[in-house]
Amino acid sequence: MAGVYAAPVQDLIDELGRLPGIGPKSAQRIAFHLLKVTADDAGRLAAAITTVKERIRFCRRCFNVTEDEECGYCADPRRDPALVCVVEDPRDIVAVERTGEYRGRYHVLGGAINPLEGVGPDQLRVKELYARLGSEGIDEVILATNPNLEGEATAMYLSRQLKPLGVKVTRLASGLPVGGDLEYADELTLGRALEGRRELE
Repeated sequence: MAGVYAAPVQDLIDELGRLPGIGPKSAQRIAFHLLKVTADDAGRLAAAITTVKERIRFCRRCFNVTEDEECGYCADPRRDPALVCVVEDPRDIVAVERTGEYRGRYHVLGGAINPLEGVGPDQLRVKELYARLGSEGIDEVILATNPNLEGEATAMYLSRQLKPLGVKVTRLASGLPVGGDLEYADELTLGRALEGRRELE
């Protein structure tokens, strides 16, 4: 038997359902909302998606999202090049920046170690981080991965790899809720965690 909805509607529901955090019911709700909006509104959404895919790339140095070869943080001469904050996702950079406490640069791993989902160090931008240590004169690496199981495993792995290279490795202090995500932490808590970071053994 054919699908309940006309093929274009079902295709839209299926595509929306592939987005992270969107289940079948949410996909249906969004699809029917899009059917109700004006053609101009739907066109603006489609244009925004097309534009972001055409114009946005990853920074060649830190892998943050940017329109240029380097993101604004890497290109800013006022940022401390000897200090690098390692995060899982570009959204985490926004969370750290909101604190107003950090003036170094960043490195985006593109995720965290998660053996159950087949994500190991080779699937992350770990080699690129090592390459930066040799070429950029980095003194301290702050591991700001999420305070959950995957984030902690990633931080411990990186710490073991980086310490023998003679670089200072620190981790955000407690105060962040275990099992939480950096992007949801309030500025005060995250700022204090950044100030009170500890060196990893």
